[in-house]
Amino acid sequence: ALGLATPTALMVGTGRGAQIGVLIKGPEILESTRRIDTVVLDKTGTVTSGVMQVVEVTANAGSDTATVLGLAAAVEHASEHPIARAIVEHATTGGLTLRHVDDFVNEPGVGAHGVVDASMVSVRRAAARSAGTSSDPTGNATGEAFTLVDVVRDGATIGTITLADTVKPTSAAGVRQLRALDLRVVLLTGDNRATADAVADEVGIAAADVFADVLPSQKLAVIRELQEQGRVVAMVGDGVNDAAALAQADLGIAMGTGTDVAIEASDLTLVRPELPAVVDAVRLSRRTLRTITANLFWAFAYNVAAIPVAAAGLLSPVVASAAMAMSSVFVLTNSLRLRRFQPIPV
Repeated sequence: ALGLATPTALMVGTGRGAQIGVLIKGPEILESTRRIDTVVLDKTGTVTSGVMQVVEVTANAGSDTATVLGLAAAVEHASEHPIARAIVEHATTGGLTLRHVDDFVNEPGVGAHGVVDASMVSVRRAAARSAGTSSDPTGNATGEAFTLVDVVRDGATIGTITLADTVKPTSAAGVRQLRALDLRVVLLTGDNRATADAVADEVGIAAADVFADVLPSQKLAVIRELQEQGRVVAMVGDGVNDAAALAQADLGIAMGTGTDVAIEASDLTLVRPELPAVVDAVRLSRRTLRTITANLFWAFAYNVAAIPVAAAGLLSPVVASAAMAMSSVFVLTNSLRLRRFQPIPV
C-alpha cells in the first residue's frame, strides 16, 4: 500500500487533468502547482481574446490613411503578432494590395521595420494615450483605452493606427476564483499604462499589481523580482514574447491556442484557453496532494498497527494477507475518487 500511495494518485490526477483540458507534462508538476502563491497573467491572448481589430487609422499632415495603412501592412505581413495580423487583415479587407518588404526585422515588444519602396518603414509602439481621450471611427469620445502603434517612414511619423482587443467573458470570474484560492494575481503587459489599467479594472486586478510597458526581456526580470521577494510564481502566457518568463517561473502555464515556443517552455498547457482552467489546475493539484497524504497516512498507520501484532503471533497469516490486500484496495479506491473531480462551472 505504501508503494501505491503516491503513484496511483498522481496517475489518476494527471489523467483527470487531461480529461478537463489541463495537460500536465509530468506528475512532479502537480507539486509545483500546489505551492504557488502568485499568478502572473500576460494580457493579450490570456486575459483578452488576442483577436485585435483596427478601429481607426489617422494620418499626419502630408500623408493619408491609405498610405499609412498600406505601409504598415507591408511591414507587418511578415510578422505573426496579433497586432500585425489585425493590420494586415484590415488592409486586405479594405482592398489594399500588400507590397513587398525587404530587410524585415522584428523587435520583440517594440515593433517591426523593413524597407518598402526604398523607404525605411517602422511600425512600433506609440506613446501612451490616457483613457477617455481616444476617439472612435465616428469621432466620438469613447472613454476606452486602445493599443496604439505609430507608422514611421524614413524617421518621420506619418500616422497612427488604433487597435482594440476584447476581454474574454470568463476572465473576471477567473481572477475572482484565483483570489478565492488565496493567490495574488498580477497583470503583465507590453501595452501602455492606460490600456493595462483599463483591462485590470475590468477584470478586478488592483492597480498596484499591474506592470505595463514591459519589454519581453523585462517580463523575465519581473518574474525574477517576485521570486526574490519569496514568491512562488506561476506565469500564464501564450506568445513568443512570454517564453522566457514561462521558463523562469516556478510554474509555466501556456494557453493551448498559443505559439509552439510558449507551449514548449511551459509545464502545463490549457486546452481551454480561459483563466478558469488555471483555477481548475490549482484545485486539482491541491486535491491530488491531499489524496496522496491520506493514502500515505492510512497505509503507514496500517503497517504500524499490524506488523507488531503479526510479529507477536497474534494475527493469522490468512487475516494478515487479507488485511494487506484491503489496505492496497483502500489506496487504489481513494485515488480513483479523483476521477470525480469537477471543474468550476463558468
